[in-house]
Amino acid sequence: MFSYLIMIEPLGFLYGSSGRFLSPENLVGRSGTNFPPSAATFSGLFAAEYGNDAIQNLLVAGPFWGNTEKVGSEQNFYVPTPLTYLVSDGKIGPKLTWDSKKEGWFYDGKAPNDKFDQGTWIAITDWQNPTNVINPYNDNKKAWKFCPHLHPKLEKDQRIVIQQSDEDEQREGSLFLENAVQLNPDNCLVYLANRELESGWYRFGGEGHIVEVKCFELNEKIKELFQQKIETKFAIITPAVWGSNRLSYREPIYLQKGDKEKYKKSDPDSANQTVWELETLYTSRPIPFRYRLGDHEHQQKDGPKCLSRGRYAVPAGTVYVLKKALNKTWYEWDEEWFPKEGPSFKRWGCGLALPI
Repeated sequence: MFSYLIMIEPLGFLYGSSGRFLSPENLVGRSGTNFPPSAATFSGLFAAEYGNDAIQNLLVAGPFWGNTEKVGSEQNFYVPTPLTYLVSDGKIGPKLTWDSKKEGWFYDGKAPNDKFDQGTWIAITDWQNPTNVINPYNDNKKAWKFCPHLHPKLEKDQRIVIQQSDEDEQREGSLFLENAVQLNPDNCLVYLANRELESGWYRFGGEGHIVEVKCFELNEKIKELFQQKIETKFAIITPAVWGSNRLSYREPIYLQKGDKEKYKKSDPDSANQTVWELETLYTSRPIPFRYRLGDHEHQQKDGPKCLSRGRYAVPAGTVYVLKKALNKTWYEWDEEWFPKEGPSFKRWGCGLALPI
């Protein structure tokens, strides 16, 4: 179970992700932005501190964030708002409910047709009955902001950007966008873990930016929240990757064993069986999920780092409605429900769920 709350305060910029190479035909702005850093990125702190062999039973979850003072004193932090909560002007209004007869999501007997706020977060201590939300982008005091940096490649004999030649199609683009992220000094990143990480300064993420880490024992109130049984209706507060090592699904599947030829069929569903009896779900478009394994020393000796297969994850905030109750806490979910590529995806808190 999660026993520790780990607070991360950047000492300067963090880089959430890289954009694409820019060209007149491809002006993408903040393409590929991914912030806060994923739980897989956070787990790299444990690997660097203790070594990979010592963290085989590691369990982490995130990303979350919060006000530094409240996280340190009250252990109150923000988690993604369930998507069925209709938010307007920072307030939670009506909540969508599933109507099995009409086969749709409704509130007050009607379908939503207004525009509502997206990308909001709620305090974990208010999970049972939330009324207010936080929007890290639209509030007067933003939780973080993006500061893109352009890195041009110049010609050797002129102060102009390298010109792309039609004859040289293998040549790299000459203008590269890097997305720096500046966290508000009053805020911090928050992750959960089942083992302690010594407080101190660490290099965090692939770019190795310096952060200050503070580790706290998780209080009983938060522990009890995650020990609730998941029954028929729940929301995930972290991205969820379901399926096989090659295919991504919107719910867990059992992989049939024995006949490997089934996986080579053009219809992969014929080789798989869903775990849950899913009534419906309320979600938004999937998000990319990818991670790296290895360290710089390994990279120098044996070539490039091991980069995982690119996957799509069900976004945090997705609400599931099942026909039959699971009657299990998230801790008790079978590890076979999660894909494995290196470690099981459950190590990174994949699909961490709370009842609603």
